[in-house]
Amino acid sequence: MNLQTIIFFGSSGSGKGTQADLLLKYLEKNDPEHKVLHIETGELFRDFMKEKNYTSALTAEIVNQGRILPDFMPIWIWTEYLIKHFSGDEHLILDGVSRQPHEAKILDSAIRFYKRRNPIIVEIKVSRQWATKRLLERGRNDDSEEQIKRRLDWYYQKTSEALQVFKDNSYYSFYSINGEQDIEKVHEDLVSDLKLA
Repeated sequence: MNLQTIIFFGSSGSGKGTQADLLLKYLEKNDPEHKVLHIETGELFRDFMKEKNYTSALTAEIVNQGRILPDFMPIWIWTEYLIKHFSGDEHLILDGVSRQPHEAKILDSAIRFYKRRNPIIVEIKVSRQWATKRLLERGRNDDSEEQIKRRLDWYYQKTSEALQVFKDNSYYSFYSINGEQDIEKVHEDLVSDLKLA
């Protein structure tokens, strides 16, 4: 199997994290010769906030208040991870690494720097109503209706613009997957559409 570079987009509640995890397991099973690096900025930040330093404390303060981190933080967290862990011989799955248009351009520069061929953009597409229902059902502390609305507003205002940067870039292949299906069916569509099977 050729080395894959797959960048996930989707609103909160779209199930993109679940699909990224399933794709990781699929690649590990079907191409055991190559490792899979899954970079998910939310998880990286959760780990970082457990550290005991000034920057992690400020980060936790902002995140816990539901505010947006300054521009340099998301870029720093995934670029540092790549620099420390990426050898060039792994599949790459990226989730939440490009939430604003200027971040999309920086991610594009990294993809080209690492000479990744045929990078793929996957959007897990769901309606706002579907996403809201899913988020309320999971019952997390940060899933109040107000916070859900704020996160979805951010996605439709900012992250959709970042997605458009990649759609307009012929270096990338783009796939839109219907996320309003059973988890297994979404995964099947993903593997089929990306011709990984």
